[in-house]
Amino acid sequence: MFGMSLPEIIMIAVVAVIVLGPDKLPQTMVSIAKVLKNIKKSVNDAKVSFDQEIKIAELKEDAKKYKESIEKTTQNVRKKLTFEELDELKKGVTKDINTIQESIKNPTKTIKNTILNDKEEK
Repeated sequence: MFGMSLPEIIMIAVVAVIVLGPDKLPQTMVSIAKVLKNIKKSVNDAKVSFDQEIKIAELKEDAKKYKESIEKTTQNVRKKLTFEELDELKKGVTKDINTIQESIKNPTKTIKNTILNDKEEK
């Protein structure tokens, strides 16, 4: 204990009995035990608190990594949509708009085509 050997501990006990006397020695030992218990409790509380802070820091770091990973993936998905694909989408939309405009200009033709297509599908 504290790097002391048995003869040193016995010497301290003898000095304590002589200095404090047999009446005050038990009270002093109880007081010292209480102080040591409080110190141990404080150290354990600090250790638990420190461990919790470390876990929180690790969780924050992991969350940051996941966030960066998600952002990277999102950017990669956005980069995959090339200009050629955008042109194809534009052509498709333009074709659909032209079809709608023709339908508006010639409603009778659109109705005939719809009726004929429905009969062919049956």
